[in-house]
Amino acid sequence: MKNEWLLYVALAGLSWGTYVPLIFYGGNELGGKSGARLMAILCVGIAYFAIAVLFPLAMFLSKQEQWPALSTTGLVFSGLAGVAGAVGALCVIFASKAATQAATEAGANPATYRAFIAPLIFSLAPIINTLVSTVWHPEPGNPFHFKVELPGWKLWVGIVLVGLGAALVLFSKEEVEMHKKASGKPKSAAVASASESPSRLTP
Repeated sequence: MKNEWLLYVALAGLSWGTYVPLIFYGGNELGGKSGARLMAILCVGIAYFAIAVLFPLAMFLSKQEQWPALSTTGLVFSGLAGVAGAVGALCVIFASKAATQAATEAGANPATYRAFIAPLIFSLAPIINTLVSTVWHPEPGNPFHFKVELPGWKLWVGIVLVGLGAALVLFSKEEVEMHKKASGKPKSAAVASASESPSRLTP
């Protein structure tokens, strides 16, 4: 199918797009503290093991897929890709923990900042991907082959728009904080007024 790759892109986007809300809720249900976040990443690791280790092994051992020709370079860089994915997942876990704490300190709902995590991550990721892909062009047996190959202007415009989107997300977060602070002032003033009123009635 000509556009089959777009289907897998959409499925990847669906998977990663729901990852942050799922892990955020799962971590909170486990207690929300550091130990709970580590337990959440352990659950992620078990799922990774089942999908990324057991499934490929089953395919190879059942001979539905043939073992590829192994090379040191291929194994090293594939392993590094796994490290990058695992570190990213771990950082999402700690971003969720820090976001909950930051929202609480700002007087907002602890889940308020959850909506900002994924847009920022998935805005930053394509920008980095584009920059790396522009200068890094590995060849068979030569992983450190660098040269600048600029894509068309439309892609750069898209990247700039993604960056603007990330900026709007950050601005939205600041707006939420300002709204919470503004809504908190009248309340504090009312409380102060109420606390002063008994002293005025005292002869």
